[in-house]
Amino acid sequence: MSDEQRIHSRANPLLARLRRLAQDPTAYRRIGVVWLEGDHLCAALRARGLPALQAVIAESAWDADARLRELASWATRVAVVADPLFKDLSALESPPRIGFVLDAPQAPAIDAAVATVVLDRLQDAGNVGSILRSAAALGVRQVLALKGTAALWSPKVLRAGMGAHFALGLVEGLDEEALDALQVPLVATSSHSGDALRHAALPRPCAWVFGHEGQGVSAPLLARCKLAVRIPQPGGEESLNVAAAAAICLYESASREGS
Repeated sequence: MSDEQRIHSRANPLLARLRRLAQDPTAYRRIGVVWLEGDHLCAALRARGLPALQAVIAESAWDADARLRELASWATRVAVVADPLFKDLSALESPPRIGFVLDAPQAPAIDAAVATVVLDRLQDAGNVGSILRSAAALGVRQVLALKGTAALWSPKVLRAGMGAHFALGLVEGLDEEALDALQVPLVATSSHSGDALRHAALPRPCAWVFGHEGQGVSAPLLARCKLAVRIPQPGGEESLNVAAAAAICLYESASREGS
């Protein structure tokens, strides 16, 4: 049974730390813990059998919601927080009533030979989280984020990833030279050049490279790629959203693996 603590003061040190984590997307790097908001992410962590240091649950949920109370009990410790204080722990208009605190995961060593996604300076947290979700669903094993990419364990990326983080090897803050460790070919997407995706001879496995929302893949990184492909757009738009393009490309790779 988890240890239970009741909190009714806004000045409580745990709440002060969680407010920093909720408001600053990179705070987890300094504090050393990650804040998971909401029952979906908490349940995803438990489904993977991964530990939670602390559950934080609204008093109303602990006292009256058996499902959330049982979920909170997965954690080593439980903090039961007065409902008016819980809303300060989230940037959402309708905050969830439960969250987990876990140790900030240590980045694994780069796996040289597995299907990989490389993120080149993607700025939008929603795009990053969506790509992680597609990657996990479509058989990618690791995601390598170059410097300038949105913080992978920030609250917004976690919400958009919907639990995908716990199925992937995630390494962030990399210089481009770190990609020398990969033994799989790099494949980039381009709006204006390269073979059409459906006709391209895709290496299997490969490392898909997705670039900055406005600038695309950097020229030096593009020069490292074995192949560039484009997604035909008969509707005439200039380009696709990077998360949509990633889902299409990763699906194409996965479908060929199954053929």
